Amino acid sequence: MVYAAASLSLSPPFTPKNSKCILPFHFLKFSNKFNFRPSPTIPSCCSQKRSIALPEHGQDERIGTVNTASITNKPVSFSNSLDIQQGGLPPLVSALKASAEENAATFHFPGHNRGHAAPASMTQLIGIRPYVHDLPELPELDNLFCPQGPILEAQTKAAKLFGSSETWFLVGGTTCGIQAAIMSTCSPGEFLILPRNCHLSAISAMVLSGVVPKYIVPNYKNDWDIAGGVTPLQVLNAIQELELEGKKAAAVFITSPTYHGICSNLNDISELCHSHKIPLIVDEAHGAHLGFHSELPSSALQQGADLTVQSTHKVLCSLTQSSMLHMSGNIVDKEKISRCLQTLQTTSPSYLLLASLDAARAQLGESPEIVFNPAIALANEAKCLLKRISGISLLENSSFSNFPAIDPLRLTVGFWELGLSGYEADEILCRDFGIICELVGNKSITFALNLGTCRDHVQRLLSGIKHLAATCFSIKQPKDRLVTDHAPFDDIIMSLIPRDAFFANKRKVTVKESIGKVSGELICPYPPGIPVLIPGEVITERAVDYLLHLISKGADIIGASDPLLSSIVICDVQ
Repeated sequence: MVYAAASLSLSPPFTPKNSKCILPFHFLKFSNKFNFRPSPTIPSCCSQKRSIALPEHGQDERIGTVNTASITNKPVSFSNSLDIQQGGLPPLVSALKASAEENAATFHFPGHNRGHAAPASMTQLIGIRPYVHDLPELPELDNLFCPQGPILEAQTKAAKLFGSSETWFLVGGTTCGIQAAIMSTCSPGEFLILPRNCHLSAISAMVLSGVVPKYIVPNYKNDWDIAGGVTPLQVLNAIQELELEGKKAAAVFITSPTYHGICSNLNDISELCHSHKIPLIVDEAHGAHLGFHSELPSSALQQGADLTVQSTHKVLCSLTQSSMLHMSGNIVDKEKISRCLQTLQTTSPSYLLLASLDAARAQLGESPEIVFNPAIALANEAKCLLKRISGISLLENSSFSNFPAIDPLRLTVGFWELGLSGYEADEILCRDFGIICELVGNKSITFALNLGTCRDHVQRLLSGIKHLAATCFSIKQPKDRLVTDHAPFDDIIMSLIPRDAFFANKRKVTVKESIGKVSGELICPYPPGIPVLIPGEVITERAVDYLLHLISKGADIIGASDPLLSSIVICDVQ
């Protein structure tokens, strides 16, 4: 693959525009009779040859410089994959290509008939080729629920690369993988140990399985308003508390890394679980890349997890909604996992999603030891420069000293010393600099770097943050005014298990009347999708105040029948 040698100049300063968010792409309309062929070069605006420097934005002596001359950051070519060297494309990609190219009279679904009736509005946007390859479960393409051909081969190759004994491709995202993992290990009435800041997919899994939650309140940093991971001691305490009641956990569920990249000590947690013959499930949605570079934390599988669910579409490069479920060891019944997945996944899977998983695996397998070198170098440079900006805080390992690592490809930046919430800072960065982040929080913004991150975009990010600091530093507010006392969910009172609350009779009351009642809906800011109220929990004044505070700062609330929270649905119980 050839990369552009020249780069588009980014004149310092990057001139902010007082208009709507800048769009990073401009779409061209193509006639259906033309085949769209992507350029074999990276656009010059994403050249990775220059070192990062903080663009000047007036005279600001608070902001220093670092020497980046020693850092090289050449893009990695993905053209010499092992699959291609051996004479073919990845197995599922190859099968899809061959099936789409055959001269067949087609009388099957989907209705666009291999693109012949594809809507013009979509072909003008993405071309005709995605429709040509949007095929159903034809015999030569294998069957997701009973793979014996290219799907089986693709999953076997993925298992070898990621170090699992069995791998399943998922077309329902990590959500369906988490649901299958919990349903395959926990029966109705059994206990599941899990952190209270778990993703909402774990809550839906408890509704489906009828499991009883035993929550762990995670470590919490009130200056950041961020929940961390789970410690081995917290897991041990939860196991022992159940044992004192004559009960045993059916499984332990850990989120690692968190959305902010905070990793738990899974090695010690897995040893602890296995000493009690309890399977360990890890929500590794944000960690499919872990273990593939010396500067990256070890993966959950490398640390002894029994079931790991990864969003291959997040840091890796498969299509959105595609994920993988990995199994290691023999504690969990793999046939039960397969049955659960048949219950949860569609019987009409997208082969574009499935093939993208195979392609992402092949891409990573080309050079797993060095593929993340450019992205990690960019992240390290950016962190060095961010630390030089007064009024800006950077989430680092020292912020959560109880945990072994933070994913180096996550940049979480705090703005509270500038008197800005994360939502307010995000609005300015998007509107004036065209910067689109991954996660907005009450006090911070998280930016995700990946294999496609380019140097010019990182320079724009630094320019925007420097501009924020230069213009807002004079209105700095006292830090203690912005500190939250406690996590919004550290005083949990569970009246009903999630399943019973889900099916209970409900009614709507005003937010004031809801205090002390049992929540009938799952309410959480999104992203990150971590619930503040879960069905079956008693609604506290602290939780309501926290949610209303987030709404006032610009957060979106999902799960609630009234997103503005003037009313809340409660369970109609005595």
